[in-house]
Amino acid sequence: MNWTDCANGIELAIPKDFSFTACLTFFHRTDQEILYQVKDDLLYKLLKIEEQLILCKISAQVAILKVEFPLHQPTACEKQYIAQYIAEWFDLARDLHGFYTMAQQDQILQPLVETYKGLRVIGIPCLFEALTWAIIGQQINLPFAYTLKRRFIESFGEQLIVEGDSYWLFPTPAKITEIQVEDLRRLQFSQRKAEYIIAIAKIIANGELTKDVLRQQGDYIAIKQHLMTIRGIGAWTADYVLMRCLQEPTAFPIADVGLHNALKAQLALAQKPTIEEINTYAQHWEGWQAYATFYLWRSLYETI
Repeated sequence: MNWTDCANGIELAIPKDFSFTACLTFFHRTDQEILYQVKDDLLYKLLKIEEQLILCKISAQVAILKVEFPLHQPTACEKQYIAQYIAEWFDLARDLHGFYTMAQQDQILQPLVETYKGLRVIGIPCLFEALTWAIIGQQINLPFAYTLKRRFIESFGEQLIVEGDSYWLFPTPAKITEIQVEDLRRLQFSQRKAEYIIAIAKIIANGELTKDVLRQQGDYIAIKQHLMTIRGIGAWTADYVLMRCLQEPTAFPIADVGLHNALKAQLALAQKPTIEEINTYAQHWEGWQAYATFYLWRSLYETI
């Protein structure tokens, strides 16, 4: 990760095949998301390092992402953490040459990479957030999932108000270990999802489950299998977390409804494709299944 300190913030070098504008479209996809704000091509994100709340204002300039700090000038160690977080959030270390070369030869992906070139898989660097969001989204429609997520954050997260604008932090595992299933049931979480989320909060809070622990399992298959030993995590959830949190480019949530809808639309199919058909379409995507999926998801909100 290449970043530099400057007088009023930090600057992160960005790859040539990165488009901040293309990525910002992702952040516009719903008005129910409260973990960041987009204003006039500026992205605002609240972070907490130790006990210090730091508001980040992110913008794109020539060959860099500029990160400014409207409220508090971070220490050198805090700036290092922020640079790492943002690089992971935007998958800046990824060389996409192989993906674009492959996609240009693929009937499904070729028009998508032409239209959305520069888009990166937008990550969820926090493991607890990634797991919770994936569990919330299981077997319900996306608008209701966003509603539940917002209720969860507003009920148990931390808020900072600046000039009338609210900035939120996702609830910590430690906070969620203190609540009961009934607290989530009141927010319209199902019994099982409430149980899953609280149980996962406990094993993350006690250090049993971390990103390092997962990476120590070995390759993609080993990490996926380890995740699936945890109650509430099936194949789709494991792949989603591998894709969005652990930045695994081969992760492939093949049972994803959004993926099926996108393929149906792109190929003008009369009905959603079967898993067998999707495997056939994806035979050339090896090594880049996560990016293929993310670009197909992007096609679902074409009107944005």
